[in-house]
Order: sequence, then structure tokens, then C-alpha cells
Amino acid sequence: MDLAAYVPVAFMFLLVLAFAGVALGLSRLVSPNRPTPEKLAPYECGIVPEVEPVQRFPVKFYLVAMLFVIFDIEIIFLFAWAVNFRELGWFGVASVGIFTLLVFETLGYVWKRGALDWNVPRRARQVSVRPAVDEEAA
Repeated sequence: MDLAAYVPVAFMFLLVLAFAGVALGLSRLVSPNRPTPEKLAPYECGIVPEVEPVQRFPVKFYLVAMLFVIFDIEIIFLFAWAVNFRELGWFGVASVGIFTLLVFETLGYVWKRGALDWNVPRRARQVSVRPAVDEEAA
């Protein structure tokens, strides 16, 4: 094993660090630094909001976005598997089968929990019933 083979990688790493440092330094030198009250407002574009939001943004939107990313990554894995299908053989088929089964199990779980229900204004929550504690016995 020869360390000379890693010289191009080290050179590229140093080049990336130098470029990042120069870019950050130039942006600090060239950019104006005159903050106004509008620029210090919550929206950095300078637009002052006319109306504040009535309620918080529902968490369902983020949950659906995360599910989209998960299934999007599954498609990327399936594409890589399809490209190397002949080389992987039955081991690849079994691996992708298990992976796909787990992803569909996740989809079923999320669906059953009601994370994909958009038309229901408020889901019924599961309430655990606790027995009344007898104060005299305590």
C-alpha cells in the first residue's frame, strides 16, 4: 500500500478548504453591514408580516414530508439495486425484499396511526383509564 496514491485526495481536500476560506473571507469583506430595523425583523427578506398566523403550523405537514423523503430514498436504493441486479443474485433479491417489506410495514403503521388522514379535523385520542385512587387507603 503506497501513500502516494492518496496525494490527489489530500490535494483536493486542501483545495476545498482554501476555497471555502477565501469565499467566506471575501463575503465578509465585500458585503455591507448596515442592519436596519426591517432587516432585523423576523423575516430576513425585509418584509414585515401584515397578519400573524392564527395557529401553529400542523406537525402533519412535517410528518408527511419526512415520509416522502423515506420513500424517495427507497426509490434511490431500488434503482441502485436494479443497476447491479445480475451481480447481486439471490442475495440482492432477498435483501431488497426485506428492505421493501420493512418500508411497507412502516407505511402500514403510519397509515394505521392516522398520520395520513387529512380530512379528519381532530383524531380521537386514546385515553387511558386509570382506576380511582382511594385516599383513605393511601
